[in-house]
Order: sequence, then C-alpha cells, then structure tokens
Amino acid sequence: MTPDRVDELLAAWQRELPDVLYPTSELTKRLMFLNNALTEATRQVLRELGLTTAEFDVIVSLRRSGAPYRQKPSDLSRSLLLSSGGTSNVVNQLVRRGLVVREPDPDDGRGTQIRLTEAGVKTAEEAVAAGAAAHHKLWDHLPAEVVREAAAALRKLT
Repeated sequence: MTPDRVDELLAAWQRELPDVLYPTSELTKRLMFLNNALTEATRQVLRELGLTTAEFDVIVSLRRSGAPYRQKPSDLSRSLLLSSGGTSNVVNQLVRRGLVVREPDPDDGRGTQIRLTEAGVKTAEEAVAAGAAAHHKLWDHLPAEVVREAAAALRKLT
C-alpha cells in the first residue's frame, strides 16, 4: 500500500516524538482529514448558495422538523447547540432574506415560533441536495461495499 499524507505525518512524529503516539493516533488523524474534506465541501456548496453555516443549520433544522416547518426559538437553539442570542442573530438574517418569518406561537400567546417561508423551504431543500451531492462526490470512487464497511466501523465508534 502506498503511503499517504497521514502515514507521512505519523512517520514524522514517530521519528521526532515516538512516545506521543497511541494506537488510536492514525484513526484520529484520518478522521480529522475526513472532517476537513467534508467541511470544505459543505462550505463550498453553502458559498454558492449564499448561506453561512449557521443559516444552513437553522433552515435545514426547520425543514427536517416537517410541515409546517416551524419551531420555538428555544427548541431551535437547543437542537443546534447555539445560544439564544446566536440563534436570534441568525434568525434575524434569515428574516431579512425572506427565508423565515416569526409568528405567534399557537400554543403560547406570549411566545413566537420561527417558520420557513416558501423560499426558505426551497433553499433548504436545494442546500441539503447540493451538500449530499458534494459529500457523495468525495466517496463515489469507492466501491459501495467499502463505504458500507466504513460506515459500520464508524457506527461502532459512536
């Protein structure tokens, strides 16, 4: 097997600081490289769609929730691991762009809910499809069995 970038990094650390490597070092470094590739593929798609990562997270969370594609701000914050202020800032941007609206909460007269507009639904669906295609492109050179085995192995890790 031909050495790759991870093999070269680990060999360098083995020469320089052999005591810092663990049996898990290769796995960790490979996961980090894969994460970087996935993150860059996602960012490129989002740039093309004019979305930030936070905006993407909000609209796909709303879309994933099912019709009528709305959530309480507190639920949205919790699901995205954002502060309420952070969520509010992102929602404000999305409101200005016409992708979401704030509506009275039908179950709580004092509260509001965030709902995707028709344009927001369309944008969320385009973003999910484009992201999935970009991620698929990273792996489409691999046999399906290798992808299934890798997914099964990662399932065991998580």
